[in-house]
Amino acid sequence: MSGTLYVVATPIGNLEDMTFRAVRILQEVALIAAEDTRHSRKLLDHYAIKTALISYHEHNEEQRSAQLLERLQAGESLALISDAGTPCIADPGYRLVSRCREAGLSVAAVPGPSALVAALSISGLPTDAFRFIGFLPAKSHGRRKLLEQFNDEQQTIAFYEGPHRLLACLQDIVDVCGAERQLSVARELTKRHEELFSGTAAEAVAYYAAGKVRGELVLLLGPAAPRKPQGTVKEELARLHADSDLSWKQVVKQVAKDFGLPGSDVYKESLGLREKE
Repeated sequence: MSGTLYVVATPIGNLEDMTFRAVRILQEVALIAAEDTRHSRKLLDHYAIKTALISYHEHNEEQRSAQLLERLQAGESLALISDAGTPCIADPGYRLVSRCREAGLSVAAVPGPSALVAALSISGLPTDAFRFIGFLPAKSHGRRKLLEQFNDEQQTIAFYEGPHRLLACLQDIVDVCGAERQLSVARELTKRHEELFSGTAAEAVAYYAAGKVRGELVLLLGPAAPRKPQGTVKEELARLHADSDLSWKQVVKQVAKDFGLPGSDVYKESLGLREKE
């Protein structure tokens, strides 16, 4: 029988966040694939885990995936960990998981810490719907282009950012999304100097301009203010129908929401347009 690949979450800061199951699995598997073996050895030593380590990172994914696949097919169970948090979330690993799935091999999650989820849970921003976009582009032009793409989103936008680029990123948010856009910056989560900033984009620029930023960051951009439609209901119905792939039913629902009107009223307004079509 083939082995199982365990995708194991590890602490993002506080070593006490390791689960009992994660410790047991890491002790029992034949091999642990780690993003940085030197970094992960400190965690394993803390829990007296003697399992052998092998490197698995973005520069050797292709070659290493093939090697790990062979060992799984031979019956060995392996674990995949990243430097911190849940593997495959803006970290190497999904290619290995994908190849295991294609080969019909078992893959099991050993859930635990995630900087993204931890930041969302304490931010106070809406979490009923959110979009995660990983790391923003390093250069301002690319960042602004991406921010413009998500500027009107009616849900929280989450992404990772480096401390050396935070101030420039916040200034781009002010320029693209507006000085009053609500946001949160979670820094050094679960560590001694954990900090959560919440306020407007302009307040964040002023706050972080006062001193050097250190540590791991999760930046959460609050939902955009609801877009106020221009023109009449009938004009908006015609525009949305012409500019989108939405069905008439979906168009009516969206326009009713935008104008704050009963769907039946907007439906009546749409009848004349439908007949002309």
